[in-house]
Amino acid sequence: MQRMIDVSDEVRAEIGDDEADRLLVGGTAPDRYDCTSCRAPGDVTQEPTATVLFVGEETAVLAFAHARCIPSQVVEVSEEQLQGAVRNISASTAPGSEQGVAPAPQLHVPESVPSPAGGQVAPAVLGVTCGLVLSQGTPRAALVVEPTGPVGRPGTSVGEDAFVELLMEHGFQPVSEVDQPPAQLRGWSVLMAMGQLHAVLQPAPGGGTNAWWQAHAPLQVTEAWRSAASQQAEVVMYAAPHGTIGRQPREDLLRQALDNGARKGLLLGATLPLAGT
Repeated sequence: MQRMIDVSDEVRAEIGDDEADRLLVGGTAPDRYDCTSCRAPGDVTQEPTATVLFVGEETAVLAFAHARCIPSQVVEVSEEQLQGAVRNISASTAPGSEQGVAPAPQLHVPESVPSPAGGQVAPAVLGVTCGLVLSQGTPRAALVVEPTGPVGRPGTSVGEDAFVELLMEHGFQPVSEVDQPPAQLRGWSVLMAMGQLHAVLQPAPGGGTNAWWQAHAPLQVTEAWRSAASQQAEVVMYAAPHGTIGRQPREDLLRQALDNGARKGLLLGATLPLAGT
């Protein structure tokens, strides 16, 4: 039976020609799988399937996805994230287990928010909320980022907040109307791996990318959020200074808070392409 599996050149280079050939003939790949992007069932004998290799510092995990969702590729993640994803997969496939989803909790960021010149501003604790935001009649996957306190530059007075100014220097633009999607920000992206949220990536000074924000552990998101992000291949990121949005328990209240922030001139935004899965 024909197996419709795509192994990209970069995946082949990582796993070797012999392993790639065994995948193509069915020696080491299952017929059925859960898509690592949309999490829906897939069948390599019925539909085009992409191989996705997640690579950590010491561990590599090969996963499968609908080719319509994402192309075959190599996704680099931290070893801690990869091990966490493996544990989650093991738990979700254990007898009697259920793969639940939950809203993103408030996250603590161990690194400082990088400044445009490559220096560091004062360490920040960011609250990150995932939600669907209706824009031009279409539900869009959105991340809302708000510090739990002022974010200042090095040497500035305690309590002085430069969060909005810093993000504008990075290219984020004021949002005056939430119903209009913000422009795409070149070089930035949102990393999803194995159906979970891992990081917001920014361009690195020497080329490539690094994490502007990174989850301590991969975050589960709702099926609707993941589906919107995968179908549109992008995520809208909104950001506002401390005290603007707050932790809203429902998406309708989140939208009201975003609209209020926009009216006050405190809301910034950018559309970021989806990296990985």
